[in-house]
Amino acid sequence: MAAKSKHVVDFAKIKSTMSDPYKKPVQVIDESGKIVNQELFDQFSDDELVTLMEKMVWERALHEQTMNFSRQGRLGFYAPTYGEEASEMGIAHAMKKQDYLFPAYRDLPQLIQHGATVKEGYLWSKGHYQAYDYVRRGVRAFIPQIIIGAQYVQSAGAALGIKKNGEKDTVAYTFTGDGGTSQGDFYEGINFASSFQAPEVFFVQNNGWAISVPRKTQTAAETLAQKGVASGVPGVQVDGMDILATYLVAKEARDFVVAGNGPALVETLTYRFGAHSSAGDDPSRYRTKEQEKPWFDRDPLIRLRKVLTDKKLWDQDKEDKLVAQYKDEFKEAMKDAEAAPKQKVSDFLKNTFEVPTPDVAADIKKYEAKESK
Repeated sequence: MAAKSKHVVDFAKIKSTMSDPYKKPVQVIDESGKIVNQELFDQFSDDELVTLMEKMVWERALHEQTMNFSRQGRLGFYAPTYGEEASEMGIAHAMKKQDYLFPAYRDLPQLIQHGATVKEGYLWSKGHYQAYDYVRRGVRAFIPQIIIGAQYVQSAGAALGIKKNGEKDTVAYTFTGDGGTSQGDFYEGINFASSFQAPEVFFVQNNGWAISVPRKTQTAAETLAQKGVASGVPGVQVDGMDILATYLVAKEARDFVVAGNGPALVETLTYRFGAHSSAGDDPSRYRTKEQEKPWFDRDPLIRLRKVLTDKKLWDQDKEDKLVAQYKDEFKEAMKDAEAAPKQKVSDFLKNTFEVPTPDVAADIKKYEAKESK
């Protein structure tokens, strides 16, 4: 019997080590509110720290008030953002107005921070065409995408357009969740952008669950950041419950991209505290309180609140007043959204094409005649 031959390739070793460069999340403040990287922390002024806290308080209040509206039957689809405030606001804070945003359905907070109004966010939930008035105002943002992962392809095309148009200091931003990284559009988008070295920052908000499917089940990849490797896209993990680390990584990624280095991929490690959506999802059917508790202990607001309180920059009274102010603003936004004109068939037809086809033009006239009676 012949002696056992030596491995030509040690696939087991490759598999066991291929995620090593990607599983060291960047962190500035840890779960207990302790500063673990003083050099990075010192990059923030006191005013910047307060601004970032205010943005997270704003998003938490937006979530709470919007969920109230949803329970009252005053909205359509809504995807909760409870727990993802550091990830979303840290990234939004790194964006510039000239950047193009391609949001998914859980990204209304970033869309509003980028220039849309809360009223328009509520109109989007209601399926009203006036939700997209921000586009007419020149806000560089697409409509929130419902199809999982499709925004990765759309934003890659926009990034190529930015490059061909010679726009400077401008990038395309897009988001998906952990489940979205298993979609074909995810791979097609990052490969396209990489092939053309287009200015794009891809964000994966790894919130632990693809609806009811846990992260460990929906993909065998040890990290999601490493999924960019095959396309030549550098990736990194960041503690997505740490708004300081998230902002710094998002800013670094943007700087890298606008310098002409092609796209970058950022995985934020965060958690979806509540349901996948307001459309009947019950997380208690697929996860336990014991599984949730470690993540609630990492609450991004608690973490930064401790840092600011220790520095005498924050107190509960200030936060309570902000929450009350924000919620009053959201209530006014809902009143404005509910006052929007009822939609007509002719409205939908007019918004189908910039220049209606002959058939659509004929239908517009037909329905306008019916609606005028």
